[in-house]
Amino acid sequence: MSENNGSRPSVVIVGGGFAGINAAKALDDVADVTLVDPSDTFLHNLASWRALVAPEWLDRIFLPYDRLLRHGRFVRDRAVDVDGAAVTLASGERLESDYIVLATGSSYPFPAKTDEPDVTVARAKFLDAHHALREAGSALVVGAGPAGLELAGEIKTSFPEKQVTLVDMADDILPGPFDQELREELRRQLDKLSVQLVLGSPLRSLPDAPAATATPVTVTTEAGEELSADIWFRAFGVVPATSFLTGSLAAARDPQGFLRVDDHLRVAGHENVFAVGDIADADRSTAAVASTQAKLLAANLRARITGEGEVTAYETMPPAIAVPLGPEGGAGQFPGVDGVVGPETIAEVKGRAMLMDAYGELFDVEPAV
Repeated sequence: MSENNGSRPSVVIVGGGFAGINAAKALDDVADVTLVDPSDTFLHNLASWRALVAPEWLDRIFLPYDRLLRHGRFVRDRAVDVDGAAVTLASGERLESDYIVLATGSSYPFPAKTDEPDVTVARAKFLDAHHALREAGSALVVGAGPAGLELAGEIKTSFPEKQVTLVDMADDILPGPFDQELREELRRQLDKLSVQLVLGSPLRSLPDAPAATATPVTVTTEAGEELSADIWFRAFGVVPATSFLTGSLAAARDPQGFLRVDDHLRVAGHENVFAVGDIADADRSTAAVASTQAKLLAANLRARITGEGEVTAYETMPPAIAVPLGPEGGAGQFPGVDGVVGPETIAEVKGRAMLMDAYGELFDVEPAV
């Protein structure tokens, strides 16, 4: 049944990451959408590692929120509290709404992500990190998940003369529900790039020096192996951004800080408050999952608003991943595709353009040359 009584219902979306922007864009023509984020610019962080080694990408990966919506509005502010009917901002403004979508995402170590809301300062930090890396003879990457693998590949393809060491406490690379054949292919390519893998023993401690700065570091594994580098990067540590929630919404968090949601992505105990992307416990924390959840939620809200179409439940996505190792390398695993997806496909799907074309189109921004 339609919930449209002649006026457009209001939707406040808190957070302008991959989930937030996709939900806002999909609902812009049927609801009064307000998108809230403390920065005025979306960071296309899928290409952050590429911008680290090739800073001309900085002209592409920052996309202004004021280009996203045709009908709705963008509010640059930080949410400090949310209840079932309204969002309270740091400025004191209270945004009452028919529907609230929480899409605040997660924090992750720089330069994969940045918490710097000023785009000029953020760009400068990227450039400082690039110059530090360029001058370094060796780099240590801590964490052999997808981010660490991509970073190691980016460094070696842009600076093949540099020594790159990838370390992880796990016995193998790429944790998660992926075929072992994929790990073996990625290891083969990393070996061809001369990336040194040190696996199976945790570090006794992380380096004292800040990551992504020109400071030599030395670390030791519990097995006693000493590793030295001119610069290091932290490639682990996803933290869901839910600490601002209070009351019943805070009570909906699990011990790791993720919000418990039902199969329609409603936050536990709240009929019209939804959580999508990295903060929801519905699936893995990836940009693809965030975008898929946002589009499904938008379709469901559209059906409720217009009375057209069916409301459908979210189903956990099958294991899927694309891991570029530079613009032309990498491997992946796709649903419905037997075996490992090779570097030619990964380069075409992700590695060369890093999905910038699709998100430039979303923001109605001409692709940078």
